[in-house]
Amino acid sequence: MTATMTPPKPPEAAEPSPARRLLSTPTVGPLAALLLACVFFSFNSDQFLTGGNFSLIIQQVMVVGTLAIGQTLIILTAGIDLSNGAIMAFGGILMAKLAAEGTVPPLVAIALGLLVCAGFGAANGLLVTLVPLPPFIVTLGMLNVAFALTHIYSQDQTVTNLPAPLTALGETFAIGDTRVTYGSLLTILLFLLFAYLLGQTAWGKHVYALGNSPEVARLTGIRTGRLTVGVYTTAGFVYGIAALLLVSRTGVGDPQAGQTDNLDSITAVVLGGTSLFGGRGLVIGTLIGALIVGVFRNGLQLMGVASIYQTLITGILVILAVTVDQLSRRRIR
Repeated sequence: MTATMTPPKPPEAAEPSPARRLLSTPTVGPLAALLLACVFFSFNSDQFLTGGNFSLIIQQVMVVGTLAIGQTLIILTAGIDLSNGAIMAFGGILMAKLAAEGTVPPLVAIALGLLVCAGFGAANGLLVTLVPLPPFIVTLGMLNVAFALTHIYSQDQTVTNLPAPLTALGETFAIGDTRVTYGSLLTILLFLLFAYLLGQTAWGKHVYALGNSPEVARLTGIRTGRLTVGVYTTAGFVYGIAALLLVSRTGVGDPQAGQTDNLDSITAVVLGGTSLFGGRGLVIGTLIGALIVGVFRNGLQLMGVASIYQTLITGILVILAVTVDQLSRRRIR
């Protein structure tokens, strides 16, 4: 009688170690870069490691950082938004002019500005899904539309003498010896809110699924068209909040505002580890990316480095971040 030999079981794949899982987290690299930058500038400037200077950095990045939240949502779906700075500028001018001229009460002016910005976002989403057109083309066109409407509506005039509700977020409160603006606190709360929405809700999981593969997402029952429009509309609403933060920080409605903020928001998203190809990234990484830009610009300014070199270094950082993302995607394949 011949004994039956049981074939050996194939060895199970080893679970990745905690250290390996930590290193594969998209935010680890940006966080390390931020910490190294802080260490470097602390050795080169006595003013860098002060509460007042850190408060200033947060104030400087809160507008672009808020814009970058909306940009993150869109890039996670494998899209991009070139119009967010121009939408923000129009929203700011609309709020400021309606409130300053007394056309409507200040709170109504703020609400209208938020809704109009959300409407721009919805228009972008509808054009991307219904026509359909590439997000790059749609938002490039919308950039010009919003830019032109801003200058037509404002008649190229800066709006001043704003009522208190429009500048309230620019007011400060004390944490120890450091003054912090309410707008900075709102920006941090927004990052925490969207970190929760993307990481802990079905909506967030659907956003990631859409960015990974629209066709697979559709086959699993996700209404990809409706989701895309919702993402762009939500992003537009966030741009409206950025407009309010901008008006509150500067104290005026400026038709020239936001002209390079679209690129700055993309820079923050990319430096924060979010993939330009969609489906991968964390909104907290975007906060780290915005802080990296703010820390570099602030630190170099304290060292007396000309602003053109700040722009040069920022560009190099973006290229490096995209290169790392591309190489990591090849490794995954």
